[in-house]
Amino acid sequence: MTNIIDELKRALELDRDGDWDRAHQIVQRIESMDSYWIHAYLHRKEGALGNSSYWYNRAKKTMPKYDLDQEWNELCEYIMSK
Repeated sequence: MTNIIDELKRALELDRDGDWDRAHQIVQRIESMDSYWIHAYLHRKEGALGNSSYWYNRAKKTMPKYDLDQEWNELCEYIMSK
């Protein structure tokens, strides 16, 4: 069975490869602070800032002012360290 961290890594890989929909499908079915953060990032990338803000709040994070690439790198570094 695949664990949650493996699923979150997969979601980030899918996003990197341009498959936003599949990345979103993964994170929307996982209930964890880590998945909420990725969920927030994905909606920020989509441009749905209201929805993104909701997920940042659930993740106990503030929406970053820096670019999406930097946040993706942060997310990867964080998830890969688990």
